[in-house]
Amino acid sequence: MMMTKQTQMLKNLRKQVAPYEKSDTSRSIKQMLNTFIPYVLIWYLAYESLSISYALTLVLCVIGAGFLVRVFIIFHDCCHGSFFKDKRINQTIGTIAGILTFFPFKQWQHSHNVHHASSGNLDKRGIGDIWFLTVDEYLEASFWQRVAYRLYRNPIVMFGLGPIYVFLITNRFNRKGAKRKERMNTYLTNVGIVALAAVMCYTFGWETYLLIQGPIFYISGILGIWLFYVQHTFEDTYFVDNKEWEYVKAAVEGSSFYKLPKVLQWLTGNIGYHHVHHLSPRVPNYKLETVHNDTTPLQHVPTITLATSLECLKFKLWDERQDKFVTFKDIKVRTIEESSSIQPKYKKA
Repeated sequence: MMMTKQTQMLKNLRKQVAPYEKSDTSRSIKQMLNTFIPYVLIWYLAYESLSISYALTLVLCVIGAGFLVRVFIIFHDCCHGSFFKDKRINQTIGTIAGILTFFPFKQWQHSHNVHHASSGNLDKRGIGDIWFLTVDEYLEASFWQRVAYRLYRNPIVMFGLGPIYVFLITNRFNRKGAKRKERMNTYLTNVGIVALAAVMCYTFGWETYLLIQGPIFYISGILGIWLFYVQHTFEDTYFVDNKEWEYVKAAVEGSSFYKLPKVLQWLTGNIGYHHVHHLSPRVPNYKLETVHNDTTPLQHVPTITLATSLECLKFKLWDERQDKFVTFKDIKVRTIEESSSIQPKYKKA
């Protein structure tokens, strides 16, 4: 009976959230204005600050990176068709935002939709998510597979090299099997990125462009990967086999509520309310907090803060026996304990 009530409650959650699945054109336009205009202004101030101090320029670049993350949130909403009612407007604004953030609209829309449809499903990993292994998979892996995995999960590689590899390199190529519209959109994005960079280099000089755009791109990339990482990599998240997988449970239990200070919450477009977003991707980012506050069951989901989110860095493998993320050290200890518990079949006389 308890299980039935819980299942029914989870099913009702989607119905409770449905009324919020409508974009507000005026709020969307307002968000574009308070995102794109400040971003351009900060970029210009960073340019002017070069004659004063590059340290001041870097401070402005950090702020600019925060606004570029906010640009990405608009891109993200457009990919879900939740920012504007009109599909063509979402695609147009999304493509423009994609040029600024180095993301091809159609390609990322595909991979991200797959992510939403399979998040928390152990049998459908590999598209639109961060690579992770279960404990058993890791123990059965070859030496070089383990080395590759440890390198990938190393914070220096994931957050240091990740933005360059993903945003600058892999995003420039079409995925295998991409349809014509998706391929053309990737080409359009690449041409747009080159054209914008050429104009900026011609106007300000290539060195000036790199001194400003380089830090903005890199810092925003680190922030973007970090946000995606902590939204699904916390100790008691949700991962099950396909036969046990449930969409609502995956959304509510497998996506964190990243409780950020108000300024950071605003800059990140409320994406910390990730449990609400996964429950209903059609809810615009500016309504996520309202849904959370108006829906009591959503207020009791896994919650992490800036301080506690740092602990997520230690989680490396999913332990199916304990249904939680564990560290490499935990596996080493468990392996030693299991080895010592094996008794010899025959004792020496």
